[in-house]
Amino acid sequence: MDLLIPALSAIGGYLLGSIPFGLVLTQLAGLGDIRDIGSGNIGATNVLRTGRKDLAVATLVLDAGKAGIAAAIFGALFGPVAGLIAGGFAFAGHCFPVWLGFKGGKGVATFVGTMLVVYWPVGLIVIATWLVMAAIVRISSLSALVAALAAPIAAYALGRPDVAIMSGLLAALIYWLHRANIQRILKGEEPRIGDKKKSELENGAETEEN
Repeated sequence: MDLLIPALSAIGGYLLGSIPFGLVLTQLAGLGDIRDIGSGNIGATNVLRTGRKDLAVATLVLDAGKAGIAAAIFGALFGPVAGLIAGGFAFAGHCFPVWLGFKGGKGVATFVGTMLVVYWPVGLIVIATWLVMAAIVRISSLSALVAALAAPIAAYALGRPDVAIMSGLLAALIYWLHRANIQRILKGEEPRIGDKKKSELENGAETEEN
């Protein structure tokens, strides 16, 4: 019984997180398979490449919401540890959905949704960090990487080592999923917010963070 609740939280969180809203919404809108557009990513940034801002916003909200819902449900039913497990596995489900051959998004929106529910002060710090960095450097991926790193530091400083450990693990995964972005940042080749480079759209550069 001691292992049943964590197992249920992990499975439930993963299944909720693995719902590919970007793919579902674009197909329902008659836009085809989002994996055949741009970078092939299922996140909101690639959905935006279809020209449908409404679908991109909906994808962003739903990708964040599914992790938050998973954490909220299992946290309410079984306690905060179960909520952390469900939120973490919802993140994993988004990044590695079984239905899509374990090829999903990059997890930033899902990470934010998890943080807002498991410990909202850290969630707000993550959002604020992204906004400040984006205003300064105008590079979405770099802003996301800094914001992800801020989460475990903030959680530890606020006296929540459990959230710090979980967010630290998820942040490490975000960095791994953004390894191509990191290489472009180091080379000075990462696109800035607002840039529209035809070559990137044609070649499918993986610039999104969702």
